[in-house]
Amino acid sequence: MAKTKKVNGDLNFEAKLWQAADKMRNNMDAAEYKHVVLGLIFLKYISDAFAELYHKLSSTKGADPEDADEYRAENVFYANIGDGSIIVRSR
Repeated sequence: MAKTKKVNGDLNFEAKLWQAADKMRNNMDAAEYKHVVLGLIFLKYISDAFAELYHKLSSTKGADPEDADEYRAENVFYANIGDGSIIVRSR
């Protein structure tokens, strides 16, 4: 079980994820749970790749971090940040 740390009065993100995973695992067989976990790991991977390229494009003169072609050129899934939540788009 993960330790619950408090950051500014709120549980940190990692502790919240562990708590959610523990709740899900209680109601699922291990064979089913691995599919959920693998999906979450994949989403984390594409989210990290997108965020890294987004920040790189934001700091590069002449590059447009909102242009999906910039991401395709680097083989990175394009995700629309919009209101702060990431929406992954496939084409």
